[in-house]
Amino acid sequence: MMKVKELAQAAEVSSDVVRYYAKIGLLSPSKNEINGYKQFDRSHLRDLNFIRQAKSLGFTLKEIQDILLESRKGESPCPNVRHIIKHRIIENRRKLQELQALQDRMEQALVQWDAMPDGYPDGNTVCHLIETSQSDQHKQGKV
Repeated sequence: MMKVKELAQAAEVSSDVVRYYAKIGLLSPSKNEINGYKQFDRSHLRDLNFIRQAKSLGFTLKEIQDILLESRKGESPCPNVRHIIKHRIIENRRKLQELQALQDRMEQALVQWDAMPDGYPDGNTVCHLIETSQSDQHKQGKV
């Protein structure tokens, strides 16, 4: 049996992480009847390593909790895991396309701005660089 600090060291995480995971139910330690300390065993170390691997693949703590619950019931979490990853890949591709479009707009704006003089507020504008860029984007139907 291990205490919080010992499990944290074995899993190379902080004690706060172990406590938090126990608090939200990802880990279910037993309690020492004498001193009330949480006690962890080798299965908790396995679960902590699993949680770290799942997080590195982009799974949320809620998703990881659901996966662990399915596994603890003796059910295969694999179909759900595949479904989550397939959905996440689609979502990530969409976000990457949006980021690439933003990057392209930013680079185009900078090229345009490099050829423009600095402006000063005149009561009608705040920063003519941004305002010119936005009006150009609207004219092109990109915003």
